[in-house]
Amino acid sequence: MKRLVRRFRALPIRSRLSLLVASAVAFAVAAVSVTCWFIVQGKLYEQIDKDLMKSVSSMLRGHPQDLDNIRTALTNCTQTPQTAVNGFGNTYSQVVTSDGTLCLFPSSVGRVKVAQTDKDVIKSDSDKGVFHNSNDTDGNRVRVLTMPVTISSPVSQSNAALMAAVPLKGTETTLKDLALVLLLVSGIGVVGAGAAGLAVARAGLRPVDKLTEAVEHVARTEDLTIRIPVVEDREDEIARLSRSFNSMTSALASSRELQQQLIADAGHELRTPLTSLRTNVELLTRSEETGRPLPPADRKALLASVKAQMTELASLIGDLQELSRSEGQRGERVQVIAFHDTVETALRRARLRGPELTITADLTPWYVRAEPSALERAVVNVLDNAVKFSPDGGTVDVALDKGVLTVRDHGPGIAGDELPHVFNRFWRSPSARALPGSGLGLSIVARTVQESGGEVSLAPAAGGGTVATVRLPGAPTAPPDLPTP
Repeated sequence: MKRLVRRFRALPIRSRLSLLVASAVAFAVAAVSVTCWFIVQGKLYEQIDKDLMKSVSSMLRGHPQDLDNIRTALTNCTQTPQTAVNGFGNTYSQVVTSDGTLCLFPSSVGRVKVAQTDKDVIKSDSDKGVFHNSNDTDGNRVRVLTMPVTISSPVSQSNAALMAAVPLKGTETTLKDLALVLLLVSGIGVVGAGAAGLAVARAGLRPVDKLTEAVEHVARTEDLTIRIPVVEDREDEIARLSRSFNSMTSALASSRELQQQLIADAGHELRTPLTSLRTNVELLTRSEETGRPLPPADRKALLASVKAQMTELASLIGDLQELSRSEGQRGERVQVIAFHDTVETALRRARLRGPELTITADLTPWYVRAEPSALERAVVNVLDNAVKFSPDGGTVDVALDKGVLTVRDHGPGIAGDELPHVFNRFWRSPSARALPGSGLGLSIVARTVQESGGEVSLAPAAGGGTVATVRLPGAPTAPPDLPTP
């Protein structure tokens, strides 16, 4: 059985569908055919039983007490069949007494074997007849009706049984012909169902063939521009699978484009600090090789530049690592955190980076579901952006109220035509290109906030400067009251 199951599973889907359809139709046709055969058999036997009952009633002339025919049969008892001149044609009629004596009617065309069922009728007190199948002395199948009768005489009274039967040859021939017809029809139906199942499987799996060809094409050529045509108004499983494949290839193509863009942008951003770092290192190396040391002030400035460039490279590499992390890796570390505590930690770092600035904070409790380190990095990036563009002695106003974090600086602000690009990777405004940074900070902020179910925006502030707004869903109290973003 297990071997058959393994062989069945090894077949192509078309063959399996065809076999399943043919098997289902075969079972249904077999059930209908068998049911039909038994129904017809029951109807035929019912009609035979009615005819037998009518014959017996005619023999008794409608009066159970009028037993002249039976007395005549018993008086002229014979066991030799005679040709009927009038009476019941091809029927069998005979009487069996309680002592086992068998007497044929003059009209009987044969003698029916007496079974135990017939003897039980004589002994029973019931006045109802019993139908059953039996054989005559020649081995022919007959349908028998055995009726109990009472033979009365002036001297005594005895029990007997009247047996009337008709041959079943015609009925059995009809049933055999019907079985043959049903078998032929069933075979044709099963074969037709198998062919129809194969045709339906081919038609239904044609989109799957196209999908398979497309997948093989993508695996062979890595061409993600291929699409499976889908009828717009179709909502079946194949259409859903095709749409899912198209969405997957679109997402992969978009991911590849973003990856290529990220590599190109990262290469461009890395080129400048690496070139500067290489130049400074070559100057230091040449001075050592030629034996002409640089002036102490120049050497100090050169080493400071190398250190700054190394710091910038480390920051850029960290930002690239943050952007390259997959969503699954980020989702594993998501937990409920106190947003106000995260902002407070980021404020301490911002005050160290801008000691000459005045940073005010008004924070109210708010709990969110996010990755702690990623959210803290995002808040730090927002505050660093405000510190970077604030003038010396300026003020940065920070407020957190009902999940809305606002960071307002008093710097030069952002031009209106630059606002749509501030969250793009590696984008830096012309006025900020001379300042340190990789152009990835706000991009990391946007992605982190969106993953936490919130939104972030930058807008010009009234009176000058820029205001950054971060909105995160959450609750003012700790779990379990905290809703899931």
